[in-house]
Amino acid sequence: MSEYKTFSADEAMAFADKHSELFGDHSKLTAKEFGDGNLNLVFRVENDKGTSLIVKQALPYARCVGESWPLTTDRARIEAEVLKMHHRFCPGHTVEVRYFDPVACAILMEDLKAYRILRTELNAGKKFNHLAPQMAKYLANTLFYTSDFVLSSEHKKAEVARFLNPELCLITEDLFFTDPYCNHERNNIEPAILEKAKTLWHDEALKAEVAALKADFLSKPQALLHGDLHSGSIFIDEENCKVIDAEFGFYGPIGFDVGSLLGNLLLNYIACPGLHQAEDAAEQQAYLLQQAEQLWQHFSQTFTELMSRETQDPALDNSLYQRRFLQQVFSDAIGYAGCELIRRTVGLAHVADLDSISDAGKRADCQRLALKLGRELIMQRGELSNISQLQTLVRYQHTS
Repeated sequence: MSEYKTFSADEAMAFADKHSELFGDHSKLTAKEFGDGNLNLVFRVENDKGTSLIVKQALPYARCVGESWPLTTDRARIEAEVLKMHHRFCPGHTVEVRYFDPVACAILMEDLKAYRILRTELNAGKKFNHLAPQMAKYLANTLFYTSDFVLSSEHKKAEVARFLNPELCLITEDLFFTDPYCNHERNNIEPAILEKAKTLWHDEALKAEVAALKADFLSKPQALLHGDLHSGSIFIDEENCKVIDAEFGFYGPIGFDVGSLLGNLLLNYIACPGLHQAEDAAEQQAYLLQQAEQLWQHFSQTFTELMSRETQDPALDNSLYQRRFLQQVFSDAIGYAGCELIRRTVGLAHVADLDSISDAGKRADCQRLALKLGRELIMQRGELSNISQLQTLVRYQHTS
């Protein structure tokens, strides 16, 4: 029986060659390993004609820490199956998985080398008018077709069990909802904002709202989430965007995926004064608020159309219930967006939007604003009824 073994570059190359007909006979192949972040081995396997594929292998520990932080390699299965499912419902905006090996815990997938990472592009001040409509389509389709609106009760419960992802969910639970609100050793807090961070640890009203959001994360399996939908998990070019890295996928609250992306648009909005000159920053901020507005508008419109046309459960095929459901998703999304702002500022995993601001004073100002806006989003999520009110809140926090 085969056993798990960490790939070398040559083994990744052989894996890609064996499980793909893309390269053809007599191709001269090369493999280059490059880091994808914190957890995995990733290789680009390419032939002499420039055709390439990606091999991603789950390590039995967190790469960013080492063997002292063991992790299940089953996350590779989760990622492969989430991506396959999401590709089924939104093929245009989900990376294609070509093959998955459950023993090697390795995924063979299309190479998006012609695309760029969205976070890098936004930090450079780039604008893509197709971003919000396409990501709204991805969110609406992948979340609706894996929800109770479509799946039978029996099928849905089986899917919830199939996509249980306790180890990676625990990472999210800790980093999103617990660590930033206490003096935890994992936190990464710059000295200039330490006092501001300390106020979070003693803000009982805020912590009560975060607890409610965490409780929903733990107990509301509404749809098959991507689970880590930030701007580093989206690749983009001049016409299209595609989602990658779904190893945190599980059945959870729909608002979490929507709010994670919304939060990353707002993180970039907050960082603009530190990344660009004043005129360029204002222009980029206007674009980002427009994208946030379009993201929710297109998502809610598409999800509403799907509910009215495709709902299978007669009890859920009720327009008043459906409007209430979508309003709750909006409230949840705002709250989770606020959690994203806070955890990316004082938690373990920062983002380049803020960290790449070279001026220490401007960086600290942007970080304080992220904490301030994050708190307001969490606290006011039940009072905001539409995306225009959210935009007004963001502008007010930025200028006050």
